[in-house]
Amino acid sequence: MKTYRIYINDNTLYISASVPDFVENIEQLSVVGFHFPTFFKQISDLSGKTYLLQDPDPKALFQIIKSSCTIIKAAGGLVANASGNFLFIFRNKKWDLPKGKVEKDEKMKQAALREVEEECGVKIFSNDEKLCKTYHVYEMGGKVVLKKTNWYSMTVKGVPKLVPQKEEGITKAVWLSRTELDQIVANTYPSIMDVLEAGALLGQRVL
Repeated sequence: MKTYRIYINDNTLYISASVPDFVENIEQLSVVGFHFPTFFKQISDLSGKTYLLQDPDPKALFQIIKSSCTIIKAAGGLVANASGNFLFIFRNKKWDLPKGKVEKDEKMKQAALREVEEECGVKIFSNDEKLCKTYHVYEMGGKVVLKKTNWYSMTVKGVPKLVPQKEEGITKAVWLSRTELDQIVANTYPSIMDVLEAGALLGQRVL
């Protein structure tokens, strides 16, 4: 049965039918009377904590949580070049992957391709496999926003020059090999770690 993982800053909320066996120091919450926007406000100033909502029907519980939030859809890509290196960007003082909001009447896969090409100045050759979805919660205009991001595996021809889209706050765009990922792991978002894991760039994490 599916386990859902929602990121709130550096905190993680799992919604699952069982306790994830790869997670340490998890705090179990009561499903009875649980109100997600209230929970969000209570922990928004905390960092590095892990919580669990355990329910026989995690999908139904996740749908209830979604209904209490404003939903924003986004899409992005993990891009490999012909040398087997991967594209990373540096934005807001952290390493990240190119992504952006899905426009009206736009398919998620199309949005991912467009955002990568716009943010890094490259032409995507293939945009095939969906790697994973990530969920990230934040506050905007007094509302609790749940951002769902679909991530896709992509390739480019050769090793093209990267042009970071500075108007989007991107200060660097670089190609990195698998052996150079320590700097990414040391300074990135938990959701990006999920994408790297889905792309087989990392082993299963012990949190």
